[in-house]
Amino acid sequence: MTDNFAADLFSQTRQSGKKRHVYTVSEITQDIKILLENAFTEVWVEGEISNANAHPSGHFYLSLKDKDAVLPAAIFAYRSKNIKFKLENGLKVICSGKLNVYPPLGKYTFLIDRLEPKGIGGLQLALEQLKKKLEGEGLFAAEHKRPIPYLPSGVGIVTSLSGAAIKDILKVLDRRFSGARIVISPAQVQGEGSGPDIVRAIKLINEFNDTLAVSERIEVMIVGRGGGSIEDLWAFNEEVVARAIYESKIPVISAVGHERDWTIADLVADLRAPTPSVAAELVIPKKEDLWVKLDSLRQGLLRAAEEAVLDFRQVIEDRAWRMQLGAENIFKLNLAVFTAAEKKLSMLNPAVLIGQNIRKIADLSRQIQVRAGHFIELRQTRLMSAAQRLSTLSPLNVLGRGYSIAFKMPGNIVVKDAAMVTKGDIIKTRLDKGEVLSQVTEVKKDGRDKI
Repeated sequence: MTDNFAADLFSQTRQSGKKRHVYTVSEITQDIKILLENAFTEVWVEGEISNANAHPSGHFYLSLKDKDAVLPAAIFAYRSKNIKFKLENGLKVICSGKLNVYPPLGKYTFLIDRLEPKGIGGLQLALEQLKKKLEGEGLFAAEHKRPIPYLPSGVGIVTSLSGAAIKDILKVLDRRFSGARIVISPAQVQGEGSGPDIVRAIKLINEFNDTLAVSERIEVMIVGRGGGSIEDLWAFNEEVVARAIYESKIPVISAVGHERDWTIADLVADLRAPTPSVAAELVIPKKEDLWVKLDSLRQGLLRAAEEAVLDFRQVIEDRAWRMQLGAENIFKLNLAVFTAAEKKLSMLNPAVLIGQNIRKIADLSRQIQVRAGHFIELRQTRLMSAAQRLSTLSPLNVLGRGYSIAFKMPGNIVVKDAAMVTKGDIIKTRLDKGEVLSQVTEVKKDGRDKI
């Protein structure tokens, strides 16, 4: 087709005997434009990118080259926005498009409609490029990973309300620990605009968390969706989503796709779960396991208390034994002194003094025995008293008591003094199970009524 068209175009210049036709520049350029654009309406070209240049308008200009030639090329903005990977000099690509001639400059350009890297998919290349960039910035570093709380006071969830992921997460959470406080921030997780929408949902939970009291805050967030192709999961490979997860003040568990699927979100998150269901299992322990652990702790406290009482009793008994032994030694020593004195007196034969000393020694012996017995009895009494106090302070006894805490609303301000409230105030009373809202009708302070 090209040869025939060219033959027709220049046939008049080769025919002898006829008037010569002289083309204007515009005419020859226009004929060349028609010739090239009709001959190369849809072609595939393989080459290496060079002179890559992104224009502020969104157009992308480049050259395709091999060892022998260079082909100017361009990608218009409405085409370039669909290319996920970064166009870099030296990248080998395969393109489809058409030739275009621009008459004012007399230049031709290959207009690219589709472009893909040679030997690897475009999305896969974009993924590898972003991984390399974020890893270089330290977003995947282990030292930035925060621990996930064992039993969080609240759980945030970012996912689609219409997908299977939210159903799986809620089902697991309800089975493991029904009544857990959950905050859901819905987001589009697939298709055009899903990346920014996930970012919005993550930021919304963080902002909402700042308005809550410390005891009611969300301590962990699950961000994810069910499995799918790389195109389906692409929102979780976007840079804006990765940075939103990294900047979140709440620790994030990434739960994207099935076990074989890894995304940028998985690498940035504080913890990666292979599925949404596993994420729910990681975030909250089973209530039955908590009861087992609580019972184990109770048994440990009981054993510790019993061992403390036994150790204390052994100390007291040891001291009592030592005091009794000391009293016996004193008695024996005095008896030895008495015997020596008796021998002396017998040698001097002072009969009256001997009788007096015998009575004094006998009286001293009785006092020693009485005092020793009283001392032992006193120590035993102290031991029993200490054991009773230890039993009173035992955590096991506290479990049987009833407590409540009053909060002034709004603001959840703990009421420690009757002067902190006035008639008409709303009071929230937190019990062992549940809460009670009430309105103050009367305040008593220092024996006087304040109406």
